[in-house]
Amino acid sequence: MKKLLITGSNGFVGSYFIKKYKDKYDIRTFSFLKDDINSLDYSDIDVVVHLSALVHQMGGASCEEYERVNVIQTLQLAKKAKENGVKQLVFMSTVKVYGEETDSKYSENSICNPEDDYGKSKLKAEQELQKLEDENFKISIIRTPIVYGYGVKANIKSLINLVNKVPLLPFGNIKNKRSMVYIGNLCHLVYEIITQEKSGIFLASDDEPLSTSKLIMLIAKSLNKNIYLIKIPFFEILLKLVKPSIHKRIYGSLEVDNSITKEKLNLNNLYSAEEGIKLMIKGKL
Repeated sequence: MKKLLITGSNGFVGSYFIKKYKDKYDIRTFSFLKDDINSLDYSDIDVVVHLSALVHQMGGASCEEYERVNVIQTLQLAKKAKENGVKQLVFMSTVKVYGEETDSKYSENSICNPEDDYGKSKLKAEQELQKLEDENFKISIIRTPIVYGYGVKANIKSLINLVNKVPLLPFGNIKNKRSMVYIGNLCHLVYEIITQEKSGIFLASDDEPLSTSKLIMLIAKSLNKNIYLIKIPFFEILLKLVKPSIHKRIYGSLEVDNSITKEKLNLNNLYSAEEGIKLMIKGKL
């Protein structure tokens, strides 16, 4: 049984992974908020799964804070792991390293051009980690789009609350394409990377991207709610003028093609998007 050290174990992804795979690994945890990295015990640890991060902040965070948490702390952890004979580090990154919404598909080999401080800090961490890699220390980087599942917060939670309360919404016939990943599919990817001891860049995604309209309908179906989506003339234009950030999230596309990852790992997702949304609403693993 491999011994794992997991950071961010109380977070959304970390808590799911531990519940789902606690019988597969001997798991230890580390918190940058509570524990001292200088006294971190790496004895017999095979793999570090680094999930903790300063994620994208709607209210904003300083460039220095992103650098401190996402780059400096990551490198402290990785260098200490390598010095102590850890064989592999799995780093949870983001599709934000590519940039923002686009009508083209991002792949594992797409050029990275992050636009915000969060994406820039994650890309820098990736690049510095790859410099540490050698035949005895594998670096495995996972880039994720929006991750959803039971306990998710932010935009997805707001959308669920909206669908639960309002039966008529002005989001009819939206044709965007947005890749997402159900937390069960993401954690299965982590499991396969560890099991197969593979290094490199990996992309996480459900098999099909969803439009905003379809996402809302799937949420409503899982909630057993009757909902009606209508298209209001000029609503999109008005929203773009008044709330451009919200418009981007509702109408923008961000699609990934992770066929290279699937081929490299011989990977099949465990859940469809519809199954993932149903499990998210019902509160199940």
